[in-house]
Amino acid sequence: MHAKSDSEVTSLDASTPPRSPRRPLYYVQSPSQHDVEKMSFGSSPLGSPHHHYHCSPIHHSRESSTTRFSASVKNPRNAAAWKKIHRELDDDDDDDDDDNKGSGSLARFYVLCFIFSFVVLFTLFSLILWGASKPYKPKISVKNIVFENFNIQAGMDHSGVPTDMLSLNSTVKILFRNPATFFGVHVSSTPLDLYYYQLKVASGHMKKIYQSRKSQRMIATMVLGNQVPLYGGVSSLSGAKDSHESVSVPLNLTFVVRSTAYVLGKLVKPKFYRNIRCFVTLKGNRLGKPLNLTNSCIYH
Repeated sequence: MHAKSDSEVTSLDASTPPRSPRRPLYYVQSPSQHDVEKMSFGSSPLGSPHHHYHCSPIHHSRESSTTRFSASVKNPRNAAAWKKIHRELDDDDDDDDDDNKGSGSLARFYVLCFIFSFVVLFTLFSLILWGASKPYKPKISVKNIVFENFNIQAGMDHSGVPTDMLSLNSTVKILFRNPATFFGVHVSSTPLDLYYYQLKVASGHMKKIYQSRKSQRMIATMVLGNQVPLYGGVSSLSGAKDSHESVSVPLNLTFVVRSTAYVLGKLVKPKFYRNIRCFVTLKGNRLGKPLNLTNSCIYH
């Protein structure tokens, strides 16, 4: 073998690419509590002196978070501290939720209390108005009745049976007074019927009226009978065809007066009913003259 000359060695060395130096090995160490800037250090396997490496702010933040996580895993005390912090954060969230729920429940409670109090007070107020209106019952008095005329003639009923037929015209006057000081009343009545025992000989309807507070009026109602079949039931009228002067027939006038007071709209509207029954005698010699019924009526 020939010894290599210096030129060959030099050319060989130039042609052979130089080996890249080995990268130093690094390991992560948990930072101390006072030194958070020094994150890691490396040492050369050949015993080279230690070199400290400083990172940029971005790398420093990444390495800091990684280092803290690894330190928390390696150090049980740090892990316990992290768990304690998480528990405190969860407790704070739960407290906030509880506060929100508590405030919502309290608001609903106040709303329900307000509604309940309003209903109770309104009901109490309505009962007070209803009770205060009861003593102010309308005053009703049947004053008189006037028989204008009556007529008896032969005829037939709707089935063709021949019988005497009665026609009667009369007017009843009623005094209605509303003594209430704070409400008016709407007044109506059932038909005013004239009976000869069980036989109805005339009927009339009182018109509906509104009576304001502390006022009164006279109500005139016509009670008429037109071609009422008698079937021989009124013996006292058998001679009325020839002479009306001798006629005397006892009759009963019955009806019911209804009064409704709208004290608080339709919520408080007390109603008053008066059943009235009057005894009157039809006299042929008193036609066209009023017959006083002030002391001849019964009020229920």
